[in-house]
Amino acid sequence: MTEDERFMHKALELAQRGRGRVEPNPMVGALVVKDGDVLAEGWHEGFGGPHAEVVALERAGAKARGATLYVTLEPCAHQGKTPPCVEKVVSSGIRKVVFPVIDPNPLTSCMGRQGLLEAGIEVVEGVLEEESKRLNAPFFKLMTTGRPYVIAKWAMSLDGKTATHTGDSRWVSSKESREYVHKVRSQVDAVVVGINTVLRDDPLLTSRIPGGIRLRRTKRIVLDSQARTPLDCKLLANLGESDVIIATTASAPGERVEALRKAGCGVVVLKGDERGVDPMEFLKVLGQWKCTNVLLEGGGSLTASFFEKGLVDKVMVFISPKIIGGVEAKSPVGGTGVAHVKECLRLKEVQVTRLAEDILVEGIVERAED
Repeated sequence: MTEDERFMHKALELAQRGRGRVEPNPMVGALVVKDGDVLAEGWHEGFGGPHAEVVALERAGAKARGATLYVTLEPCAHQGKTPPCVEKVVSSGIRKVVFPVIDPNPLTSCMGRQGLLEAGIEVVEGVLEEESKRLNAPFFKLMTTGRPYVIAKWAMSLDGKTATHTGDSRWVSSKESREYVHKVRSQVDAVVVGINTVLRDDPLLTSRIPGGIRLRRTKRIVLDSQARTPLDCKLLANLGESDVIIATTASAPGERVEALRKAGCGVVVLKGDERGVDPMEFLKVLGQWKCTNVLLEGGGSLTASFFEKGLVDKVMVFISPKIIGGVEAKSPVGGTGVAHVKECLRLKEVQVTRLAEDILVEGIVERAED
């Protein structure tokens, strides 16, 4: 491992401290280094706050002159919630800047690098590029496609069932697994379910973390093409927890749509029909709302509709050592499915974690271009 890689690894570790707090901005970490010693470090701590390189440079003060700045993304060169970081870098007297990858945001892409070079600062890019892209995959997805990163999550028994033939699913997974899900919910922009999940389980979909720690107000969204969400469901009884949005279609009865609006829900009418809301149209709208990552917690039909259109980026599956059985028991992914095993979707970068008696399997969905 080179010296540049070693310091960039440290910067990437710092960047992760902003997870769930900085979105829709990317997680970024920075180090100010001179003669092999770290003089100061920083990370982007929250949306609207100072960026990582600014924090590190302010902590380094006059010692930054002649030093090297390691930052996990190209320094920005545009005025946003904060001033351009390149101006701070140039005025600090930094001699060299090392970063992994160009910022994909079209408002600043390549401009930071150009500004540094014009100021006579040495620039090294490409150090741990893949690691940096992986860390901020949701941000890169939003910037390059206009759609958020989709995480499909479900809990199932050892024989692949998410509920019994009667629809009972409490509780397939362990207490530890459920607590982990609440943590994940607190780190995403939206939790998404289908109307069948609301009618069957009447979920809250909130982030109930021990100690009351809440990173943000995660949106709770129901894909409900006919506006059948009950006015007395738990979601509407807890509107103070976070926003509830009903994504419906023009075919939904007008009186139901109006009743949901009066109850305090946000309602968005999208393309689709009585069978469901168009998933692609839905994600485009979320992208316009600057949602970077969403947690899909729907039933088999909803999950299948996203898989079939190639819209799932990551999978999280909690497997419990229980046998439910039953031909009519619920499965996590419905739809028609593939005709041959060789046609199935595969996961890469698979990670396996033990949570009490459960096993969590996570992986990135392989694309044809991978």
